[in-house]
Amino acid sequence: MSNSTERRVVITGLGVVSSLGQNIDAFWKNIIGGHCGIDRISLFDASNFDCQIAAEVRDFDPNPAFPSPKDVRRSDRYTQFGVFAGYKALLDSGLDLKIEDLNEIGVFIGSGIGGLHTTEEQHKIYLSRGPGRLSPFMIPMLILNMASGLFSMYYKLKGPNVATCSACATATHAIGEAWRTIKMGDAQVMFAGGTEATIVPLGIGGFCAMKAMSTRNSDPKHSSRPFDVGRDGFVMGEGAGVIVLEDLDHAKKRGARIYCEILGYGNTADANHMTAPSPEGEGAARCMKMALRSARLNPSDISYINAHGTSTPQGDICETQAIKSVFGEQAYKVAVSSTKGATGHMLGAAGAVEMAICAKAIETGIVPPTINLENPDPLCDLDYVPHVARQMPVDAIINNSFGFGGHNATIIARKFVG
Repeated sequence: MSNSTERRVVITGLGVVSSLGQNIDAFWKNIIGGHCGIDRISLFDASNFDCQIAAEVRDFDPNPAFPSPKDVRRSDRYTQFGVFAGYKALLDSGLDLKIEDLNEIGVFIGSGIGGLHTTEEQHKIYLSRGPGRLSPFMIPMLILNMASGLFSMYYKLKGPNVATCSACATATHAIGEAWRTIKMGDAQVMFAGGTEATIVPLGIGGFCAMKAMSTRNSDPKHSSRPFDVGRDGFVMGEGAGVIVLEDLDHAKKRGARIYCEILGYGNTADANHMTAPSPEGEGAARCMKMALRSARLNPSDISYINAHGTSTPQGDICETQAIKSVFGEQAYKVAVSSTKGATGHMLGAAGAVEMAICAKAIETGIVPPTINLENPDPLCDLDYVPHVARQMPVDAIINNSFGFGGHNATIIARKFVG
């Protein structure tokens, strides 16, 4: 293996579970087609909630990814999503685990919140039937490292294993740290991403109490509208994204299909507020600059930015300001879009799902649209690729994720050149 300064890391597999599809081809087709996975909540009766809409994963069968139906029953919905997305990424990568050194394959699958379904159900049991009736599986089902842990157990992957947790930046941090792990020679292959399942009364109710969510209940398909003057908050999504990262030499040796190469990673803190971004997106701007430095690229090298773009009044403005701060006049020449109008905000899974979108954009030369952008906010005046996907050369991309607590993460990838 080459030394860490020369080691290159490529993406060779994509796994997605979302409201718009549970395999990468169906998902990508829906994303570039401008479809929306948001609808009225069916997982519980939300009629008394301010927000009654979400992007649910429907008709989900996790069994193909698990050793047995019993193992499925003993895992929370968020874990099922994460393990299944990892399984789909494994299939997409073409890796044959029977001939791989499993000590050299690691897993970084994080979650922003973890097993909220289990927490809520078990609390009901505690209140109605007492502590003696709590499940012995309650704790392992709800802790947020279990998707990462179980995926490694089911597939016997014995390399580095960590579950990142940084709210909505979780999955992007997982991918960035997995990239570093391979660069440092501590693994040859990493499964990295995030998973989330928070469409439960506690999850929806908690975010409603913060006044963070859209209340456009009568029009679900147009409720999430990043950068639009009429946006009134984010819409929750659920699901998972897992990416296979691989040392280039290893990928070449096995003849892998390469989507793109990861070049840089930024990781900063706002140190400002529990939920609000730093003024003018200062922390996000530093994060993008750090990623550009590590990628050894200039702003003019970037073709496309997948924005965090959550459809919140303050967040969309601050991200726009951050992009202008980093890119200067070039900000008006780069294509920027948010895909959360289509998928909802998948919280700790968002960054990996959006990394899969970026990888497909590089592969196909198609940039996904920002749907529902009917009346752009005057303070959000960049090229957000409204309504319709755009065919264009996509050489290098930025993928941004920003989370409560002031966590910022940016990945830079580019078209692979041998």
